[in-house]
Amino acid sequence: MTQPQTKISLFGVFAAIGAAVCFSIIDVIFKFLSGDYPLYEVVLLRSVVAMIVLLTLIIPLEGGFGILRTRQPGLHLLRSLAVLFANLCFFTGLAIMPIAEAVAIAFATPLVVTTLSVVFLKERVGPWRWLAVAVGFAGVLLIMRPGPGTFQPAALLPLLGACGYATLHVLTRRAGGTDRAATLSFYPTLGFLVVSALVGIVTGDGRFATGDSAALQFILRGWIWPAPQDWILFLTVGLAGSIGGYLVSQAYRQCEAGLVAPFEYIAMPMAVLWGVLVFNEWPDGPVWIGSALIIGAGLVSVWRETRRSRPAPRPRPRSTG
Repeated sequence: MTQPQTKISLFGVFAAIGAAVCFSIIDVIFKFLSGDYPLYEVVLLRSVVAMIVLLTLIIPLEGGFGILRTRQPGLHLLRSLAVLFANLCFFTGLAIMPIAEAVAIAFATPLVVTTLSVVFLKERVGPWRWLAVAVGFAGVLLIMRPGPGTFQPAALLPLLGACGYATLHVLTRRAGGTDRAATLSFYPTLGFLVVSALVGIVTGDGRFATGDSAALQFILRGWIWPAPQDWILFLTVGLAGSIGGYLVSQAYRQCEAGLVAPFEYIAMPMAVLWGVLVFNEWPDGPVWIGSALIIGAGLVSVWRETRRSRPAPRPRPRSTG
């Protein structure tokens, strides 16, 4: 019996490529701004722009404000908490690590999804996918280099971020596809706005930014009024977040996950490019080898899940907030 052909949509392919470019732009701008601005100030300004785009463009295109009504408010609250935790960990790690290393470790997300789906969704995982998980995490360890004199504690941050993003996707599966993509984007963006505003009120004067920890300095340093030349960066990161989230949703609607996933991994060579051109960071041998193991394992995991005719997790899940 002949196998059904994979549905190929040029719009879906270009949407996946566009999403990968948008997320890569977010990474490089966040890292660039992290030298002067605290995390939640960047998050607040990004989320304001993203919410404006959602309310004025994306939600009307998806059917109007009626789509924001949901029967699962508790689930959306948990999703928002998961993505808040993921963003806190990933972008803090990104601020203090080479961009290629942080992005490579974050690509472990589909491997964490595989593990969590067994525990919380009672899904059956075969030997191919368990092998992919083992190989992928070997790649993570290769990049993190756990050993005396080589281990970077900061490398745990993007790994924790990957766990947060994986939790987000497991919770999204629990939603059962009952809400629109714009609805799924709206509530985390709202959560970003509320939390970052509260953090600004409590810590914005910088009184908690004590000690020598680079991570805590990035989170708790005092808020400052953005320099005129930086406003375009804040606008760009907000637009990239909202457009990237919408594009990746459209990509998975138009094409099978196994076709979309490889295009999202374009973000990895882009991270290397940004690192070299913007931050003068060139990955060493272990980062190249570890990245290849993580990406290869992620693609195998997505491929096997596609063969099971189930929705596959995004290799690089991001909130649009």
